[in-house]
Amino acid sequence: MPYAAKDYAKLVGMQGFSENLLKNHFTLYQGYVTNTNKVLDALDQYAKDGKTATPEFAELKRRLGWEFNGMRLHEYYFENLGGNGAARDGKAVKKIAENFGSYETWEKDFKATGAMRGIGWVALYQDTTANRLINFWINEHDVSHPAGCNPLLIMDVFEHAFMLDYGLKRADYIEAFFKNVNWTAVDARLK
Repeated sequence: MPYAAKDYAKLVGMQGFSENLLKNHFTLYQGYVTNTNKVLDALDQYAKDGKTATPEFAELKRRLGWEFNGMRLHEYYFENLGGNGAARDGKAVKKIAENFGSYETWEKDFKATGAMRGIGWVALYQDTTANRLINFWINEHDVSHPAGCNPLLIMDVFEHAFMLDYGLKRADYIEAFFKNVNWTAVDARLK
């Protein structure tokens, strides 16, 4: 069953994100969905043809992580946007304060991680084994994901997420991101 791109048009009009930026971002996401399906179809065909020992199969297997995670991380990102950023009384915020000493300490760490040089993602992960929250930098879609951890809050810090609206002012984008966090979505991800 192929993956289908989700519709995030409800985010258009969100404070701090232009319609042009969002529509371009949605198109990029749709490309990840399309490519995930293409790679899965090709891998299936290689398997049916008995060609799983070929370099082409191996390279497609490696490529799957890039396409799939590009799709899924964008879904998490879009789904944790569209709020007003202010609902800070839920279970995720309580867990953040418990793990970091205060919400403010966590936010400072998350923002500092997002402001680092480089492209990638910032993710608040829940280590479900230790029941601990940790902010991670994800360098590329297919690397740097901590094993056994549950993503709670995802922020895209690839240039396509902010340059049309903010140029090189990543910190301004991060502020706009926080004004639009949907904490209900984050709470729903907490296990």
